[in-house]
Amino acid sequence: MGSRFPSHQLSNGLYVSGRPEQHKEKAPVICSSAMPYTGGDIKKSGELGKMFDLHRKSGPLGNQPSRNPSFGGAASNSGPVSNAVGRSNYSGSISSAVPGTGGSSRTKSNSGPLNKHGEPTKRSSGPQSGGVTPMARQNSGPLPPVLPTTGLITSGPITSGQLNSSGTQRKVSGSLDSNVSMKMRTTSFAHNPAVTNLNVEKGYSIKGSIPTTIIWLVALLFLVGFVAGGFILAAIHNPILLIVVVVIFGFVAALVTWNIGWGRRGVTRFVSRYPDADLRTAKDGEYVKVTGVVTCGNLPLESSFQRVPRCVYTSTCLYEYRGWDSKAANSTHRRFTWGLRSMERHAVDFYISDFQSGLRALVRAGSGARVTPYVDESVVIDINPDNKDMSPEFLRWLRGRNLSSDDRIMRLKEGYIKEGSTVSVMGVVQRNESVLMIVPPAEPISTGCQWAKCMLPTSLEGLVLRCEDTSDMDVIPV
Repeated sequence: MGSRFPSHQLSNGLYVSGRPEQHKEKAPVICSSAMPYTGGDIKKSGELGKMFDLHRKSGPLGNQPSRNPSFGGAASNSGPVSNAVGRSNYSGSISSAVPGTGGSSRTKSNSGPLNKHGEPTKRSSGPQSGGVTPMARQNSGPLPPVLPTTGLITSGPITSGQLNSSGTQRKVSGSLDSNVSMKMRTTSFAHNPAVTNLNVEKGYSIKGSIPTTIIWLVALLFLVGFVAGGFILAAIHNPILLIVVVVIFGFVAALVTWNIGWGRRGVTRFVSRYPDADLRTAKDGEYVKVTGVVTCGNLPLESSFQRVPRCVYTSTCLYEYRGWDSKAANSTHRRFTWGLRSMERHAVDFYISDFQSGLRALVRAGSGARVTPYVDESVVIDINPDNKDMSPEFLRWLRGRNLSSDDRIMRLKEGYIKEGSTVSVMGVVQRNESVLMIVPPAEPISTGCQWAKCMLPTSLEGLVLRCEDTSDMDVIPV
């Protein structure tokens, strides 16, 4: 068929225009080994397992078809393996198809990328000699925490707050489990940095009211007066000076005895008569008194013996009476008196709603702050050798604190400030942006002399908490 346009005949006899198509060699088909069924387990899923930073194991696979010879016989297989390797390496075996092996079935447990000869590259911490740099896959950072069951993705860590030794979140607020022992509950409050431990009896003391220098000076003057009065009485038989010194000494002794017996009542009277401040007009750094209803912060307390929940202050004191041949409760316990044997007092941060302005302020009574509590305590139980077995709860409380109960006359007192109670707080106002706080003052505050009540001045350190006996008081629900 003559024509200036080229044409050719197909295999079926049909003539078509154009030159005949030249046959090209087909590219070798790359066959991969059959992947085992993983059942949704990412540990058996090769690349997916490496994405999640899972440690793989390398080793030969049973009944595994060989790779295409065009790749030098080296391949990486996914599935169950034997020896563990690094998290970013490919797991598998080197087949016998590598040139130079002579058809042997030797297997190498190597992981990582292959070089141009089909052999795995050696790993090193720096650049390879010969210009070959390994391109092993490296994951950045540890595996992120598993999402909660809700599937929500939030900013920041999933768990917030303190973690215990097992890595789970520690419960800080709320009532404790009933199976936790009483001893562990006590030590948890005692060692919590957010709790202020007031385990030292800081009641009214005449030594704290009068400086030590003045006490020694008065004692020296009385000594000189008695010596001079006695010398004049012996020399000229004139008792006037000695009588004056005795009268003055008697007046001072009576005044000191009165203050020792009624000093605490004088302080509570001073706190009650101190005017309440309005937080709306209170200046930053001003010493004020605020009266209102308290609410718990993020760490409520629980009383030690009666287990009263949601408290901001708790006090449990055990006293013992010492007779003539009884054991002393402490080193300063005198005979025929009550002595303190054990004390547990704790305070935490809480909120108070001012009656005057209705504002809510944060009272910083926790985290080791200086606090002077004047909270009335009530007698919970009286124990003597005759009825000590009638209160198993009290005996259990003693055992939890390693205290003996052998033929002692004991009295347990407990006081607390429960959520919803009316409390008076004396402290310094501190404004931090939109947060209104009442913090302890830097210096002690003096009450001054109360001449009408014959009360000497005393110093109030830190925050002053005043609350009457709450055992019979109506608590405002919050």
